[in-house]
Amino acid sequence: MSQKASPDNGLIALNLWLFGYGSLIWRPDIDYIERRPAKIHGWTRRFWQGSHDHRGVPDSPGRVVTLVPDPGEYCHGMAYLVDQSVAESTFSQLDHREKNGYERHSVALHFLEDDTSTMGLVYIASQNNHAFLGPAPLAEMVRQIRVSAGPSGRNIDYLLALADALRRLDAEDSHVFELEAAVKDFES
Repeated sequence: MSQKASPDNGLIALNLWLFGYGSLIWRPDIDYIERRPAKIHGWTRRFWQGSHDHRGVPDSPGRVVTLVPDPGEYCHGMAYLVDQSVAESTFSQLDHREKNGYERHSVALHFLEDDTSTMGLVYIASQNNHAFLGPAPLAEMVRQIRVSAGPSGRNIDYLLALADALRRLDAEDSHVFELEAAVKDFES
């Protein structure tokens, strides 16, 4: 299981791996040395986090992904190696980007290309945070994703970009693809 990683516990003294499972896959907006497809075990990606600051607004939050514990499952994403010389500024930037309920956790990353592993950091919004929406019926999530928009754009664009990025990774994610299909069915 993961452990919380605080900014002052020495974790940014070396080059660090960062795992992205949402917008970090297609829009990292960080400096990195290397980028590799990876997965983490024991977690599942879900559109259960409210976005009041990126894909929605306070009165009408969008839905973005977080990870929920799910023993025996895994989540595909992208790992980025961050150089120690920019780690402090990079994680300060990411702390601001992920400020709406996300916390850093330490996790084991498994690289898909060569089946090696290492430790890395990931941002997870737990169900105890102020913006956690949790599960909802498919139709309700589709409606919310279709109508929500915020400073970073439309919520539907986030969903479609994530589904596209997962396909490019050759990653299966029934939750994301079911939401994508339902949104596209509604649009047609």
